[in-house]
Formats: sequence, C-alpha cells, structure tokens
Amino acid sequence: MLAGLLRSEEPEAPELFDQVLEELGLLFQPPADRRAAKWAMAYWIAGQIADGSLDPAVGTHLIWADIAYDLGYPEELKPLVRCAHDLDGWEESWGVSVEELSGEAVEAAKQFLSKRSAAEAGD
Repeated sequence: MLAGLLRSEEPEAPELFDQVLEELGLLFQPPADRRAAKWAMAYWIAGQIADGSLDPAVGTHLIWADIAYDLGYPEELKPLVRCAHDLDGWEESWGVSVEELSGEAVEAAKQFLSKRSAAEAGD
C-alpha cells in the first residue's frame, strides 16, 4: 500500500509507514524523557533478543554502545554488556561456541525482562 501511493497521496506516507512498522512489530515509541527513553529502548531491544527477532550479538552490542554508556553502565545492564563484550571479542580458541554465547545473551535478556516484570508487579 505504501509503495503504491500517488504523488497527491504522499502526505499520507508517514502515517502509513508507522502502520507498516507497527504491523511488523518494529515500531518503537520512546518516552519524552531522555533517560526513560534509553531504559525503554533497552527493554525493547532485550525483548527482540529474547523472542529471537534480533540477533543476540547485534542486540547486546546496541545495548552496550547506545544505551548502557549513556546511562552510566547501570548494574541491571551489566550482564547484557558482558555478553556484548564476549560476542564481540569471541575467538575459536576460547573453547566455547559462539552459539553458546548467543544462548547466554538470550538468557541474560530474558532475566533482564523478568526483573522488569517483577518490579512492575510490585508497583
């Protein structure tokens, strides 16, 4: 639908693009507060890692480079940052497969998400 727009319909493109992103599960609406937006993005990326829609190496790297740094490397993100370091620097000589490290990253993402769910349940 988006690709079939006529020139006169171009003003509708941004709304249709957001609709496509939402249908694909790729739409992210961050909070207005910068710090809250970073945390929301960390949870969103962790969710993508946990459900398998984002490669663990890519996702943990995004959390490490784009989020944890800006938040001052909070304790809650340290397991994901460690996974990012491990996946980024992996060498065959380590005696552990990259698949195992990816599995650890998925588990770290799930743990991170479960702590949020537990905290929200306690509110």
